[in-house]
This record gives sequence, C-alpha cells and structure tokens, in this order.
Amino acid sequence: MFTQLKNIDTAFQHIKKFSIAFLISCLLLTVTITFLCFSEMRKADNRMLILYNGKVLEAFASERKQNLPVELRDHIRTFHKYFFTLDPDEKSITAGVTKALYLADNSAKQAYDNLREAGYYNNLISANISQEIEIDSIQLGTEAPYTFTCYATQKLIRSSSTVLRKLVTRGNIRVLNTQTDNNPHGFLILRWETLVNNDTNPKNSP
Repeated sequence: MFTQLKNIDTAFQHIKKFSIAFLISCLLLTVTITFLCFSEMRKADNRMLILYNGKVLEAFASERKQNLPVELRDHIRTFHKYFFTLDPDEKSITAGVTKALYLADNSAKQAYDNLREAGYYNNLISANISQEIEIDSIQLGTEAPYTFTCYATQKLIRSSSTVLRKLVTRGNIRVLNTQTDNNPHGFLILRWETLVNNDTNPKNSP
C-alpha cells in the first residue's frame, strides 16, 4: 500500500517537473519567435525596393548621422559644379547658377551678382569659353555648424588653349528640416566666400 502511494507520489513529481520544464521551454520558444519576428519587421522597415533600368534592386535605409559627412560633401560638390560649370550660353549659365543658388544663402547670390556686374559671364560668351571644375578635396568640420574648405581646379577652355585656375572656397553648412527637389540633401551653405582664385600655367589643347 505504502509502496504504491510512494510510486504514485514519485510519478506525480516527475510529471510536475516535466510539465514545468515543458512550460519553460514553450515560454522561451515564444519569446525567441517574438524577438525574431520583431527583428525581421525592423529589417523590413529599413529595406526598400528600387526600380532601376527595369530591374528591381534592394536597398537599405540607415540613420542620417551615419551618412552625414558623405551627404555634406556631395552637397558642397554639387553646389560648386552648378556654380562654376559654365558654357558660353546665357540660358545655360542662368540655369546652372539658379540650381546652385537653391543650395546656398544670399552670399552665393552676391558672388553671382558681382561676377555678372563685372562682365565675367559676358566675357565667357563673347570669347566662346567653357568653364569646368574638378573638386580636388573637401575639408569638413565635425560639429554643427559644419565648416568646410573646398579645394578645386577650374578649367577655362578656349579654342586654342586651356587655362587652369586654382580655386579655394570656404563656408558653413546648416541642416534644414526639409528636403526638396531643388535641395535633395536638405542643407544650406552659409557665408560662402572665395579665398583663392588664381591662374596657373596655361596648358595647350591637343
């Protein structure tokens, strides 16, 4: 009699331990599955599909702080290319400079007005001179307001020669709250000024 009761109690203890272990395992499995589901959902939120040349490409979003230096340099590079890449055509010059002025404050507009009043653009048109720019390097500050110094080389291309000109500019950059088609990065160049703009030795065209 007592042996049977002892066996029943032992069996009950085993069943109890097994039930507790089973419940703990189920709980751990549930927590793990829930965590993995939320993790995949976060990854899905950061995943984008882009249609490019008829092909679907996968891209991943990241926090802006991680790409901020890259975006700032691209904004600076884009502004200078719009402002200094000129063809001997009034409409082309106006279109390029207008795009540049969306990326900077009134300091860029003042620089444009000064060049226009000095007859710089008229001289390019009358002499059929094209102007190109190559960005050599950009030194960028790490804290807001972000300061920068841009080192570049200008090319003034004539029919018979190409004149190289060293260009160094500097300014600050403010981060805007919005991004637009005219200013996709959402930055604004402030207090922009030219430090150096000197001719180097002319280079004969081939």
